[in-house]
This record gives sequence, C-alpha cells and structure tokens, in this order.
Amino acid sequence: MNINQEQLIIFKTVMETGSFSAAARKLGKVPSAISMSIANLEIDLHLTLFERQGREPRPTPQARTLYHKTEQLLIEMKQWRQHANALSAGLESELNIVVVSELSHSNWTDFLPVLAEQFPELQVNTFFAPQEDALKLLMNESVQLAFMFEREQLASSEQFVEVNKETLIAVAAKNSALAQYDQVSYEQILQSRQIVVASRDRQLKPELLFSKQNWRTDNHYTAGAMILRGLGWGVLPLDMFKENPVLQKQLKVLKFSDFTPNFEYYVDLVWSRESQLGAAARFLIDYARQRRQAIE
Repeated sequence: MNINQEQLIIFKTVMETGSFSAAARKLGKVPSAISMSIANLEIDLHLTLFERQGREPRPTPQARTLYHKTEQLLIEMKQWRQHANALSAGLESELNIVVVSELSHSNWTDFLPVLAEQFPELQVNTFFAPQEDALKLLMNESVQLAFMFEREQLASSEQFVEVNKETLIAVAAKNSALAQYDQVSYEQILQSRQIVVASRDRQLKPELLFSKQNWRTDNHYTAGAMILRGLGWGVLPLDMFKENPVLQKQLKVLKFSDFTPNFEYYVDLVWSRESQLGAAARFLIDYARQRRQAIE
C-alpha cells in the first residue's frame, strides 16, 4: 500500500465538495486527474470508495468511515513535516531543563508556554535537583539549561541571564528550642541541628550550611516535613511558606540578633558555553534576555 498526501487531500476534497468536477475546480486540476487518483486509491485500499451511478459519485459507508480519519491524518503529516524541517534547521530532538529544588514555587514555568507555542512538537523534560547537583547536570551536558540561584564563583564555561529574584527564610518548629527566642544568635544557630537541602554527593558542601551538625535531604518538601517534626531548623522558600497554611501555623520565622545572612537571591537561567545548543535552547535564552530588558 503506497498512499501519499496528495491522494488523501483529493479524497477529502471530493467528500466535501460532492463531485469529482467540483473537487477539480477547488484543487486546480482537471476532473480526469481527480478520477484517476480516486481509482488508484481504491486499488491500493482494495475498497470501493464511491458508487459511480448517476451524475455524481456517492460515497460508500467505507468512504465515510475513512473520511473522519483523513483530516487528523493530514494534520499529523503536516506536523511531522514541520518537525522534520525544524530538526534540519537545528532544533534539538529534546530539551532537558533542570530546576533547583527550592525554585519549584517560583515563576520559572512562565517560560514554558512560549516554548510550547514556538516549538509545539518539541519534547521537553524538566528535572529538580539541589543547586550543586543541578550545576553538575549542566556541566556534564545531561541538561542544556538550568534555573539556578546565583553562584558566588562562576565556572569558566558558565553563561547566564538573570530572570528574577527569590527569597528564602529561616524557620523552626514553634515547639523547638530556637523558636522560644525573639531573636537567635549566630552561636545558637551554629550549635543547633540544621536540615539542609543538599546534593546526594556527600563530598559536596551545601551552599546554605550554617550549623555544625546537619541532616541532609535533596528536596525542600522533605526538609519542611523534618523541620515540622522539630528535628532541626532550616531554610525554606518564602513562597512555599506563604502557600502552605500548615507551615504558617506550625513554623516560626527566625530572626537573628548578631548577623544578617543573605536569603535573597537572584535566579539565573544558566547554560554552558561549551555545549552545542539547539534552536529551542537558544530561543529560550533570547526570550529570557528580552524579558530582562523589558523589566529594566
């Protein structure tokens, strides 16, 4: 069976116009070409699609059944061709993005609708990881892009554009020892167990580590649950705290008496200058830059 797109278009047009001659006029062809195309299609399918009795051909039940499938098939063929053209023009087969765990509550998803509109057939995969693991995934090219907190030191291969600013807060369970103070000192923080979101690689030091003793987890949801149980204090996203009534009722935001840690961070869209980026990744970077310029 060797059915091509033109045959399907002709069949669809005959069904919609009701005759070979009307279909020929609509498609700019001679009626004999339409008739021959339909006849070849019937041979290929081993079906009679039209009863040729009277002035105009009458579609058979089999033709009506196939007609309902034809339009969708033509749409899929068009999408397939567009995607093939995009791939040949440099579109990656899939785009992998990692998001730092604490940013799951942020507006990083604002970037996805424009990506879906521009590249509707693109496979997009998103992952969440602690800051240190996100950077590793980017550097070993497991992902092409990363939404990350600003870094104190940049690797020579890193490039980035700022996309927004996020705030973290220090919290402890209201029944914990730290929560009984209006303000806590650096020494108290140092001697209290911290629940820290960190890489699974124990050799990597977490960036937001203050206490001598710490328990580690790779996501802030687990960290929040552990803090609620009074197992330690920790740093959580402000948006997570605002959106969760349980956290607001059972956690206390810690205030510090003799030091002021910086819990407000810029969020960057990061990529590696050593990676060969595809069209979708480059489009998202350009969009982030334009969005940043519009804000300024």
